[in-house]
Amino acid sequence: MRHVTIGEDFVGVRLDKFLAKQFPEVPRSRLFRIVRKGEVRINGGRAQIDQRLEAGDDVRLPPVRAEVPLEQAAGRTGDVAAPTARTLAVARVPRLLQQAVQDAIVQEDERLIVVNKPAGIAVHGGSGVSFGVIEALRAARPGEADSLELVHRLDRDTSGVLLVARKPAVLRMLHARLREGHEFEKRYLALVKGSWQLGQKRIDAPLRTDLRVGGERTVRVQAGGKASISEFRPVQFFGNRATLIEVGILTGRTHQIRVHAAYAGHPVAGDDKYGDRDFNAELQTLGLKRMFLHASSLSFTWPDRGTEFSVNAPLPADLGAVIDALVATAPKGRRGSRRR
Repeated sequence: MRHVTIGEDFVGVRLDKFLAKQFPEVPRSRLFRIVRKGEVRINGGRAQIDQRLEAGDDVRLPPVRAEVPLEQAAGRTGDVAAPTARTLAVARVPRLLQQAVQDAIVQEDERLIVVNKPAGIAVHGGSGVSFGVIEALRAARPGEADSLELVHRLDRDTSGVLLVARKPAVLRMLHARLREGHEFEKRYLALVKGSWQLGQKRIDAPLRTDLRVGGERTVRVQAGGKASISEFRPVQFFGNRATLIEVGILTGRTHQIRVHAAYAGHPVAGDDKYGDRDFNAELQTLGLKRMFLHASSLSFTWPDRGTEFSVNAPLPADLGAVIDALVATAPKGRRGSRRR
């Protein structure tokens, strides 16, 4: 065992990112396992993989070795250096996934890569998924593999704007912006059940994000949970059937929009965990094959430049087709009325 005291370089960094720096040759999925087993401790207590580190935290790290197969560890010839676990993982990313992620890039500069993440692709490997967006980018850009890092996350079934930092300093800067909340504006489009009659509504309901039901992570509104704030605004009504909603989040909790929408009595279409089974089945007949949740825009101000960064991702074709089907099947006179 060894202990690390957190200094300025890692303040605000998520535990999984910190562990990846401490054990660069160990697969991320294995790091997740040692945290779940309680082998990593922060200030003597059990740690959470998404926990953010604070100055002075004492992190206890267990001895961890990279499990590289013997035949691979030897290299192709006796004088060839053995590949690291990270190099091996990058080499195994399917070329089709690499191409899909490369094709989804909508903008990039010297600081950021912006991906319009397709639904069905995880942002990173782990929890039963071997590869995600970040592994695919590292494989496609081997010269940057050690510096590319996710700025934030999206659920696997959620499409839309995803930021990838190209430099550690940029990552730290944006994580500081994320902690400030109001300085980092993220907006989503969601189709929810029923006719939303709550107007522009702020839902301030704390969330417990550490619950397990049948071994599966479940999030609930519960007193004593983490502060969670979402702002809902109706965009388009489809009679009493459904409503297209724009959602701004002031905090970034796991499953926040989905849980807050269900809490308001209007669950997200296609949500198998928190949604309505009959509503989901009805929307499937209109072509919905996944959860209707899309990260449509993101903006913030660069603290060192004072300039605004803003990016948008249009609603993907599969979700747009569902909207068209709702309009086409609505009763006459009630076809997709928009809020003014």
